[in-house]
Amino acid sequence: MEQNTTYVAFDTSKETIAVALAKSGRHGEVRFIGTIANRPEAVRKPVDKLAERHRRLVFCYEDGVIPARRYRFR
Repeated sequence: MEQNTTYVAFDTSKETIAVALAKSGRHGEVRFIGTIANRPEAVRKPVDKLAERHRRLVFCYEDGVIPARRYRFR
């Protein structure tokens, strides 16, 4: 992957989603952003902000035992 990629991780549960960022590269910064509600409108707001600030975003999620609600962004 390119060095200007930012990885966004979602750790989902039934009610909330924990959000973290990791910059690409071997020594890239990793930060916990916070916890948001597990609702489409709550997910869209931080995704839109991240898209404005970062050149390339790659998303991943971990849903554990409870199936995740998956949202499509276009």
